[in-house]
Amino acid sequence: MAIDVYIEAGKKRVFAAAMEWPGWCRAGKDEIAALQALLDYGPRYAEVLTAAAIRFKPPVSLSELKVVERLKGGSGTDFGVPMASPKADQGTADAAEVDRHRKILLACWSRFDAAAKAAKGRKLRTGPRGGGRDLDKMVEHVREAEEAYVGGLGWWNFSGEASGKRRGIDQVRDGALQGMLTSAKGEIPSVGPRGGRRWSERYFVRHAAWHVLDHAWELEDRLE
Repeated sequence: MAIDVYIEAGKKRVFAAAMEWPGWCRAGKDEIAALQALLDYGPRYAEVLTAAAIRFKPPVSLSELKVVERLKGGSGTDFGVPMASPKADQGTADAAEVDRHRKILLACWSRFDAAAKAAKGRKLRTGPRGGGRDLDKMVEHVREAEEAYVGGLGWWNFSGEASGKRRGIDQVRDGALQGMLTSAKGEIPSVGPRGGRRWSERYFVRHAAWHVLDHAWELEDRLE
């Protein structure tokens, strides 16, 4: 059966992402290149889901990827961050879907943690111009981003909260799981006190899984 995919197209970069598989999202210079990148990373994504005990058979040809929605990207898209939200993300996830999302996100976190552990004390390749974060900066970047994404949900009730202290990664992730469940139950207002629209549970897990998995694969590819 075909896998439903949506396209987010900017002026310089295009993302292809699987509707039902958070974290499986890749980019290219155009739609065909993005779809090919998604196809190429299918086996790596399947490896991630093995830890979540979720069956996933990666496609073997582009014909198995069905584009069901095309979204207009912006400056963030061209910078390298998928920001658009497909229509399906606007719905409310039930308990079974939230549990599936939780398992997928845990598997993505586990993949990143394993990559970071493998990179400890080893040299990371830099880009052609010497760019690229070192390990400590990347780990902190991922922690900061995850904390910000939880805020996008409108959830600030972190366990073990201590005023003025930096939240640890375990504390942030625990807050993410609590926030996902609370959001899906409809217990977080969809609009914040200043009028900004909050993230849905589906959009949150899609974005969070993509980000941490993207950096996990980056670490794996940069190891010398």
